[in-house]
Amino acid sequence: MGFLLIIESILLMISAAVSFYYHEISGDAFLISASIAIGVGVIFRLVGAETREQFIGKREGFLVVGLSWVVLSAFGMLPFIFSGVIPKVSDAYFETMSGFTTTGSTIIPNVDVVPLGLLFWRCLTQWVGGLGIVVFALAVLPIIGGNASFLFDAETTGIARDRFQPRVTQVAKRLLLTYVTITAIIAVLLWLGPMNAFDAICQAMSTASTGGFSTKQDSIAYWNSAYIDYVISIFMFIGGINFSLIYFLFKGQYKKLFQNEELKWYFLIYITFTAVVTVGLIYSGKISIAEDAFRTSLFQVTSAITTTGFSTADFTSWGPFYMFLIYCLMMICACAGSTSGGIKVIRIVVLFKNAVNEFKRQVHPNAILPVRINNQVLPVDIVTKILAFIFLYLLILFVSFLVLSFTGIGFEDSITASVSCMGNVGLGSLSDSGHFGHLSDTAKWYLSFLMLTGRLELFTILSLFMPAFWRK
Repeated sequence: MGFLLIIESILLMISAAVSFYYHEISGDAFLISASIAIGVGVIFRLVGAETREQFIGKREGFLVVGLSWVVLSAFGMLPFIFSGVIPKVSDAYFETMSGFTTTGSTIIPNVDVVPLGLLFWRCLTQWVGGLGIVVFALAVLPIIGGNASFLFDAETTGIARDRFQPRVTQVAKRLLLTYVTITAIIAVLLWLGPMNAFDAICQAMSTASTGGFSTKQDSIAYWNSAYIDYVISIFMFIGGINFSLIYFLFKGQYKKLFQNEELKWYFLIYITFTAVVTVGLIYSGKISIAEDAFRTSLFQVTSAITTTGFSTADFTSWGPFYMFLIYCLMMICACAGSTSGGIKVIRIVVLFKNAVNEFKRQVHPNAILPVRINNQVLPVDIVTKILAFIFLYLLILFVSFLVLSFTGIGFEDSITASVSCMGNVGLGSLSDSGHFGHLSDTAKWYLSFLMLTGRLELFTILSLFMPAFWRK
C-alpha cells in the first residue's frame, strides 16, 4: 500500500503541473493532496519494512488488491475536496471510485465549469485504473519476495490468460507498454482532428481505459465530428479485446487473434447488434441518413459493449426496443483480460455451451460432454465457478435494485444505476438529471461499493467478507 500511495502522489503532482500550466488555483489542492499521500506512503513503507514476513499469499493478494481501490480512492478524492469543486466526502469518493474503477458515472452537474487540472485528474484515474493499479505497481516497482502472481491474479480478470513472459513483473511491463502505446496512438489521432492537445490526451486516456469520463458535458457529441466518432469507436472496440492478444498483435503473432474463440464471439455480437440498431433506426425514421444511422449505432453499441459510457446520442429516446438491446450489451460486455467490466463474453459462451450440453445429455445421459474453449477442454471446476459467478452477479443486481429503491430511487433509475455501476459502464445519467449527484449519501456509498465489486469481478472483494477465507 505504501508503494501504491507513492505512485499516486506522483500522479497527483503531474495533475498539479497541469493546473499550474493553465494558471489554476486547484494546483495547490493537488500539492497538498500529494504531500499527504506521499507522507502516508512513506510511513506505510517504513512500517512494512520492519516485518520479517516476506510471503505474499492468496489472502494477502486479495486484501492488497481490494484495499488498493479503497485507499487510493480515499486519497484521490482530496483534490476535489480541497479545491472546493466537490466539498462533500461522499460525492468526492464516489467520483474518484468511479474513475479508478473506470465506471465513468459522475456526480458533477456540469463538467464544463470544472478546472482543467481536475478534469485531467478524473481521466488520469481512469487510465491508471484501466489496466489495474496493482499491475502498474508490478511494472514499476519490484515485489518484496513471495509469490507476486497472487497479486496479479487477484486484479486481472478472466478464466484463462496467455502469459507471454514467465515472470509476473515482466507480464505487467509488457501490458503497460502495450497500454501506453495504444493511448499515445489515440491521442495523436484525436489531436489531428478537431480536438486540442489537452482534450485529445484526456479523451485518449478515457478511451484506452474504456472509462468514459470526458472534458465536455456533452461528451463526444460536443465535437460533432464523424472522424472523431470513428476513431474513438475503433479504439473502444480494441479496448474491449484481451490485452494479451493486442500485445501478440504488435509482435506480429496474428494467428492468436484468429484462433481465439472469445474474440470471434465478441466480434459477432458486435456487428450483429450494430446492424440491428442501424437498420432499426433507418426503418423507424429516427435517423434518415444511412451513414449517420450507422455511425451513431456503431458508436453507441461500441460504447455499451465495452462499458465505456461515451455518448453521441441519447439512446433512451429511441424507444424501449433499443434500450433493451443496449442494456443487454451492458450485461454481456467485452472480453476477459480487457479494461471493460461486466460479465464478459467468455462466460456467456461457456454458459451457452454448457446449456447445449445439458440438452444433449437428455438424449445421451451417459455421454461425456466437456465444454471446449479454443479446442481445449475447460475443467469442470472452472465451468462451475463461471455458473456461480453469473448467478451471483444477477443476485447482486437484484439485491441492488431493492437497496436503491429503499433509499428512495425510482424503479427504472434503480435498474439503471445498478447495471451501470456493477458493470462499470457509467451511463452518465439518471432520468433527466444527467448525473448521480442528487442521490442520497447512502446510495452513493453503496454504488461506490458496487463499482469496486464489479471491477474486481465479485470474488476478490466478497471473499474478504467470508470468515472461511481467513481460516487456515
